[in-house]
Amino acid sequence: MRVSLEINGQAVETEVSAALRLSGFLRDVLGLTGVKEGCCEGECGACTVLLDGKPINSCLMLTLQAAGREVTTVEGLGGSSGLQDAFLQLGAVQCGYCTPGMLVAAEGLLLDKSSPSEAEIRHALAGNICRCTGFETIVSIGVATDSSPINEP
Repeated sequence: MRVSLEINGQAVETEVSAALRLSGFLRDVLGLTGVKEGCCEGECGACTVLLDGKPINSCLMLTLQAAGREVTTVEGLGGSSGLQDAFLQLGAVQCGYCTPGMLVAAEGLLLDKSSPSEAEIRHALAGNICRCTGFETIVSIGVATDSSPINEP
């Protein structure tokens, strides 16, 4: 089936299988390796992308369901919010497997709220798992463009 969508600001039109998950399309077809398939059940968050600016688990969506929509992967974030620098400076990357999903989820939060509280950060990242126990460091970044301390609720 033919699908048209926008990925990281670029129009994409191609033929896809009706059963192809968005995560597989992004990673295997388009080569956007920041999208990881960790569980294929929507539990780990490694496949998190922004769909029209909102974080979603791309392993739970068929590519055809994203037709006509805007998809942003970690590759599409660039240095837009300074989050990547903050993750690196504060050592919140550890093994790196969860990092793209965490960055995308954090960016989704910042699109809605420029100065989130710790509770809002924890809620936004609740769907993302870090098995290296780096979660506390990620939360402590404050999900702020200047890496300033997080606001208390």
